[in-house]
Amino acid sequence: MCGAGRDRRNVPALPRRCPNTAPGPYASPKLAQVTAVIRDDLGAEVPLSAPARRVVSLVPSLTEAVAHTCPETLVAATRWCTHPAELAVERLRGTKNPDVRRIVALAPDLVLCNQEENRRLDVDRLRAAGVPVWVTRIETLAEAVASLARLFTTAFGHEVPAWLAEAENAWAAPPPRPPIPAVIPVWRNPWMVVGRDTFTGDLAARLGLHLVHAERPERYPTLTDADLTRGVDLAVLPDEPYVFTADDGPDAFPGIPVALVEGRALTWYGPSLTTARSHLTARIEAAIG
Repeated sequence: MCGAGRDRRNVPALPRRCPNTAPGPYASPKLAQVTAVIRDDLGAEVPLSAPARRVVSLVPSLTEAVAHTCPETLVAATRWCTHPAELAVERLRGTKNPDVRRIVALAPDLVLCNQEENRRLDVDRLRAAGVPVWVTRIETLAEAVASLARLFTTAFGHEVPAWLAEAENAWAAPPPRPPIPAVIPVWRNPWMVVGRDTFTGDLAARLGLHLVHAERPERYPTLTDADLTRGVDLAVLPDEPYVFTADDGPDAFPGIPVALVEGRALTWYGPSLTTARSHLTARIEAAIG
């Protein structure tokens, strides 16, 4: 699920440059001479023989992650890549309809995609044009940490970013309470909710929420009004991809506590993870009293 956050909160400041090589146990100082096969999260070969220095990102989370780690490498992103707010790069339409011809013309060293955010058609077209593409597959926080660490050390020749370790630590504590039966809608008319095998679902479990529709076979089930609230003790309404507000959303949950939250805190795997847990916990605690 893609969208835009509203503010940067306490996200770490942008570094001025990304070193060709970085000290530390995760650095890859000899990437320029590497001849071994590099593969993305799906196992596809990524033809890189040197650290990526011209990067196009088609995933908002990854755009923010690169911008806070190797900002000078970003040459283009989608219009949905709204963070950091001061990011000044060329825009290439959306995540589902990127301007493939323009991307090819930019001659990037690497294009960043995600299995859920982007279409296989666009990935195939870029690869057919000889453009290296790295596709991430992230359904849990642990996968996010491992995927981003490998991306930066392998493709960028950079050490693991400090914000990534900070994010992992922020989410390390166990859930604060026994599970609360909850629902997290992502769309209305029709109602669609977060289900099984999703990054958001994993974060929800870490927050002490039991998603009542996670046993359905779909990752984002479509529900009737009656099914939406059945067995639910808490509704968590994000502001993306559907913009739920105090006037649009809580009306569907009469008698049920509602927490209005930043969608970015639930769906983005990047620097925003460092503050996401505190934001979500505060909103949930306020809702349930």
